Amino acid sequence: MPLVGVVLGSKTDADMIQPAIDILEELGIDYQLSVISAHRNPEKVREYGLEAEKRGTEVIIAAAGYAAHLPGVLASWTPIPVIGVPLPTSKLKGIDALLSVIQMPAGVPVACVGINAAKNAALLAAQILGIKYDKIKQAYAKYKQRLAGE
Repeated sequence: MPLVGVVLGSKTDADMIQPAIDILEELGIDYQLSVISAHRNPEKVREYGLEAEKRGTEVIIAAAGYAAHLPGVLASWTPIPVIGVPLPTSKLKGIDALLSVIQMPAGVPVACVGINAAKNAALLAAQILGIKYDKIKQAYAKYKQRLAGE
């Protein structure tokens, strides 16, 4: 059962989300990777958001560049936390994506990490899940200890 849904707006963004995948695997967190464009396939995004909870997903990491509507659209269709990762895919180097992710209307919150900060998105997902799952909380604590030793 994937606890984290990792959603990309485009296949070309796969390399930029890899640091999140690496962290999820390192911490032993089950995830499912999907590629769904909010602009090219809005009905599939709607379906994904509506069905996320039923699939056992408890946190969604949504990465997108340019207008970066994917995190917000997903958040509009699900009650579970969505973490947006703005990607530097445009000439504006992700500033446009950042503004799109953080400027959400009241009632549709999206957590947002820095531009191209997929690793932090996975760590935030681990912190959220650690509230409920002691094994994840312990894995995250060990990760932080290793980080402090570097």
